[in-house]
Amino acid sequence: MEGGSFKSTGKKKARIEIIPLIDVIFFLLATFVLFVLSLNKLQSLPVQLPVGVPSKNTTPPKMVTLQISDTGTLYWNREPITMSELSPRLASYQQANRDDTRILITTDDKALFGQAVAVLDQIRLLNIEQVSIDTTKTYPTGR
Repeated sequence: MEGGSFKSTGKKKARIEIIPLIDVIFFLLATFVLFVLSLNKLQSLPVQLPVGVPSKNTTPPKMVTLQISDTGTLYWNREPITMSELSPRLASYQQANRDDTRILITTDDKALFGQAVAVLDQIRLLNIEQVSIDTTKTYPTGR
């Protein structure tokens, strides 16, 4: 016998190839995703959107800014006032701007909460409804 002997037992060991299996799984997944996306039907209703009309009054509304400092000082448009002056000023402002009474209350994080509540109470007593509140947070520098 030439070249040695080779015995064949007739049994071959079974092997599962993973790479073709992964390819088939990804193909099925992609097909499923595309099929599901094609099933979604977008349904909508016709909507008549409003069209903006320019205002005849081009002047911006006059807004009063009330500032409350950390020391409790009130400022009416950057002019210092006392708490006793607040109510008469609010009343005269409301009389002058009957249809467009707007107030912006600004504070910082060190302002006293009680002072801000007192200002809001004065505004509420005059039935002024258009009130905005702006707070500013100051962050410490360094550690």
